[in-house]
Amino acid sequence: MPTTDIPGIDHDRVSDWLVTHVPGATAPFDFVLIEGGRSNLTYRVTGGDGTRYVLRRPPLGHVLATAHDMAREHRIISAVGSTGVPVPTTLGLCTDDDVNGAPFYVMSFVDGVVLDSPDLGATVPAATRVALSHHLIDVLADLHAVDVDAVGLGDLARRDGYVERQLRRWTTQWEKSKTRELPVVDEVARTLAADIPTQQGACIAHGDFRFGNCLVDVAGERVAAVLDWELCTLGDPLADLGYLGVYWAGPDGVSRPNDPTGAGGYPSHDALVERYAARTGRDVSRIDYYVAFSAFRLAVISEGVYARYVNGAMGDDIESSMLEHFRTGVEELSVSALERLRRGA
Repeated sequence: MPTTDIPGIDHDRVSDWLVTHVPGATAPFDFVLIEGGRSNLTYRVTGGDGTRYVLRRPPLGHVLATAHDMAREHRIISAVGSTGVPVPTTLGLCTDDDVNGAPFYVMSFVDGVVLDSPDLGATVPAATRVALSHHLIDVLADLHAVDVDAVGLGDLARRDGYVERQLRRWTTQWEKSKTRELPVVDEVARTLAADIPTQQGACIAHGDFRFGNCLVDVAGERVAAVLDWELCTLGDPLADLGYLGVYWAGPDGVSRPNDPTGAGGYPSHDALVERYAARTGRDVSRIDYYVAFSAFRLAVISEGVYARYVNGAMGDDIESSMLEHFRTGVEELSVSALERLRRGA
């Protein structure tokens, strides 16, 4: 018996919309929330004939529509889907709020595993870990090779000055959200701003590219689909490559808790950088800068989350240990950014 009482889904109206707008969709539909929180909500939809789909909508009670632009996300995935980069197939977009209270889009269901912890990373056969990592970086190189004009994304965003604009944004955000003085954060911001690398062209920049935002076909040793395109824009290709380095386990085997490489047996980030350079021909000599830049960005984001909880803007539905993780993570990320900048100097 399909479940009809699902937060964020007007069962009857969405069901009618699916039958009318998604070719072959057959009622009744069962909706299951598979990813929630403050990001966009993701539901698995199963039709009466057993066909599975995925529906994405903004979080409940959101205010800033620009931060959860379903039409933009649908546009990006549709465009990328016309290339060889693996993404789900978009099947329909609804911009009529009368249907479900907010816009949503529907895409194909892709089988796979999200490797978002060292424990899951350890379940991957040792012989497969390198192959999966190589395909992950190859997918990133392929994404960055896409002709943005040819796929209709040339007007998605401004193309030049990506890092400079991002630094201004996140430095300003730090000043607005900080809950205490942390000189290391200020030092990182100053050091980054003083020596911005020359941008090597403009590409589709995912903005959050890592194993945790991909569905992986472990048996096939490949990335089955890249997910979570909310932060996607046009920008500096090395920003994505550097961001991956913030999550990837270092020589000491330590990685962020939502990354699988801490399980060991995965190639180093340096090795992936070399592979990316060989495939793209880009100069990666300043990659330490981009890792530091990404760590600074994550530090400011972490402080923002911490500040919102401390100020009561996000309720009290968080464990004290997680709150402490956000607080201490700000300094840890900033210290690691400074170390990267010194290494690359």
